[in-house]
Amino acid sequence: MSAKTQSLPISITELSKFYGTFKALDNVSIDIAAGEFLTLLGPSGSGKTTLLMSLAGFVIPDKGSIKLDNREVITTPPHKRGLGMVFQNYALFPFMTVAENVAYPLKVRKISKSEQVTLVTRALESVQLKGYGDRHINQLSGGQRQRVALARAMVFEPRIILMDEPLSALDKKLREHMQIELKALHQKLDATTVYVTHDQREALTMSDRIAVVNHGKIEQIDTPENLYRRPSNFFVADFVGESDSFTVNFSGDTAYLGNLPLKTDMSLNPKHGAHKLVVRPELIRIGAANEDSEDNEFSACVTDIVYQGDSVLVIANIEGAGEVSVRVQSSRGVKSSLPSVRDTVKLKLASADTIIVPEIRP
Repeated sequence: MSAKTQSLPISITELSKFYGTFKALDNVSIDIAAGEFLTLLGPSGSGKTTLLMSLAGFVIPDKGSIKLDNREVITTPPHKRGLGMVFQNYALFPFMTVAENVAYPLKVRKISKSEQVTLVTRALESVQLKGYGDRHINQLSGGQRQRVALARAMVFEPRIILMDEPLSALDKKLREHMQIELKALHQKLDATTVYVTHDQREALTMSDRIAVVNHGKIEQIDTPENLYRRPSNFFVADFVGESDSFTVNFSGDTAYLGNLPLKTDMSLNPKHGAHKLVVRPELIRIGAANEDSEDNEFSACVTDIVYQGDSVLVIANIEGAGEVSVRVQSSRGVKSSLPSVRDTVKLKLASADTIIVPEIRP
């Protein structure tokens, strides 16, 4: 689903939050469109959860503005912001049934009991838990508890839903399954969703846009594809996706790896300081030398070959630069076409796939 442009339900402007001398948020500004799925992605301590909790009303910023539907809510308490919230630990009541947990936001809002039954039934059906209303929380699996938390967040039909790493407690297989389910449910509900995670693959899978957060600042906000293929700096390139990196130098406006000039479709500006060449393992390939090619070509010695099931990782040392990984998809006969350890090979990287970025934000 593409981000909507008709309205702007969330506008965050120059938001800052201090804890003593520590700046958890540093002048953050983000506009989020109606129906958009925006992920706040970053390492632990980057400020992403502080930003989400500021939006929810559980953290009061020291400076800045938060507007929901053009209404300032910076001092509005959480229960009056009309937001649905899914916490990392789900925050379900163990002494209540599934239906009672889901009905809790309706009870607080003094919705009639008859309407509560209708809305709870509809919410449980939406998360594929029809018939689970009488069960207790301790009778549910991790994935079912996650769905109950989601049903509770959306039962009063909020226009905005906030999620704080809701899949982090699940095992890998269930987490990947729930990513697809959450994305499908978001498209069905058409609610604006702000989602926090430190898992870059999760962010790439689910989001319309991703805001990469680091040291309380937004490094880059973009679509998953643009963020992956056109990162704005080395932190984003290194954090989002698997990669190897090498220091480059400039002569004029041309970047060099050692003595080799690099061809790239990216716009480069040497004035932005030190730069890195970032190589994605699936974008570099093994091939024959070709002087007329528009690809970048590197001579390398194979140091290891690692079988990983769906792919094979060929690890090679680029002459004068360092080690790089080349991912080759597994298929029948692929083993016979691979080089051997200690073989010298030509590695090819298309100019369109050659990522050269400044080490820090321009």
